[in-house]
Amino acid sequence: MSDRAVATNPVNLDRIEAPVTLKAYLMCAFSAFGGVFFGYDSGYINGVMGMPYFIKQIEGPDAISLTGPSKGLITSILSLGTFIGALVAGDFADAMGRRSTVLASCVVFLIGVMLQLASAGLSLLLVGRAVAGLGVGGVSAIIILYMSEIAPRKVRGAIVSAYQFFITVEGLLLASAVDYATKSRDDSGSYRIPISIQMIWALILASGLYLLPESPRFYVRKGELDRAADSLSRLRGQDVTSDLISDELAEIIVNHELECSLQSDGGYWSTWLMCVDGSLQDGSSKLRRTILGTSLQMISQWTGVNFVFYFGTTLFVVAIIGTFADSAAALSVMVTFICIFIFCFASTWGPGSWVLIGEIFPLSIRARGVALSTASNWLWNFIIGLITPYMVDEDKGNLGARVFYIWGGLCAIAFIYTWFLVPETKGLTLEQVDRMLEETTSRTSATWTPYLVYDSDIGLEKAPIPESPIADVDRKAKRNPG
Repeated sequence: MSDRAVATNPVNLDRIEAPVTLKAYLMCAFSAFGGVFFGYDSGYINGVMGMPYFIKQIEGPDAISLTGPSKGLITSILSLGTFIGALVAGDFADAMGRRSTVLASCVVFLIGVMLQLASAGLSLLLVGRAVAGLGVGGVSAIIILYMSEIAPRKVRGAIVSAYQFFITVEGLLLASAVDYATKSRDDSGSYRIPISIQMIWALILASGLYLLPESPRFYVRKGELDRAADSLSRLRGQDVTSDLISDELAEIIVNHELECSLQSDGGYWSTWLMCVDGSLQDGSSKLRRTILGTSLQMISQWTGVNFVFYFGTTLFVVAIIGTFADSAAALSVMVTFICIFIFCFASTWGPGSWVLIGEIFPLSIRARGVALSTASNWLWNFIIGLITPYMVDEDKGNLGARVFYIWGGLCAIAFIYTWFLVPETKGLTLEQVDRMLEETTSRTSATWTPYLVYDSDIGLEKAPIPESPIADVDRKAKRNPG
């Protein structure tokens, strides 16, 4: 239980945030476009690795398929880059801003794509995918953080879930269509066209984000309250002098100052050590939150969804034929259930894990917490991408389609994990999620009643608009130091 001194009276939560506008929907939904990076790469490399011209470029003129090590390296090297990119992005997000970090990641990604386009063999292709991975890692980590911090609480889950929609529908579907259109070409265009189209997604995302405001919570963390109020005003579609803006900003400031008052000053490494502060027995400790975030993303990969995304063309069909020879009915059933599996993942665990990692960390460690969680996703993505060919290839583990027994068992573990350890955060502001995690367990979180951390100070009466809204929210915050 928290030792903060706060009022505990339930309040009218509509007072915290402005009404959700179409502009807010569009701004947040556009940010989710970053999911195309992840989805398109997962989809396009699947098809490219089965293209005859590409196989000959990598393995030699007489080759008819990629070797297991080549498939593992080509698939997993990007995930290694994304792992590093996600970790580094946390520092940049706290230093230069969430929006600026995503823009810089887009530039890094474009450099990686250009290196891949210039490749005519395995070595430069791997370098290009590793560099592109740095960019994808930065985008995937910080775009979740950015969306979570700018989205209105009432639609935050839906908006962040759009990230998964862009991964699955926009990214994978478009990649499959492009691969299908170029697979029969007997020149380098067969694989260079799918690779080059990635540049379009980076340019679209960077152009749109350039026009969007920085996260107001980043400005609060930096102590720039005027800029925080202006950013929040743009996001909510309200005048900067509105009580709705003043009250929401005051809650953000109070929660941040209270969080800072409970932590000791230190150097650079202490900011990372804060992510593992506390004990496993304390359900609200930063250590428990970090473990929750990283394990959510780990289990997301354990479901086996990226086995289908990465190796569907080169391994999955072969495994089906080998297991169910001369059985068209069995093949149809398998494909049908795989489609159901992808649909269920994309509508439940996939978006849910991204939503939660953007919500469970306090502002003081949010950038690093989200970065660590996203890095966990890419680390396990890398591991699964590297070992899967050895599990299913005929000259290795020869599991074939039977590998789905492993994924199915891990999905059962994921169900138990979710039932006992994942909290309910629906309809809460990020500051209320922080408070809820301090005062409940995951099993009782759904019954928690939200309240304002400063409601005893501002009351529930309509107050006149102050002459200086920034001075007013600063006054409200500083009168409640904890």
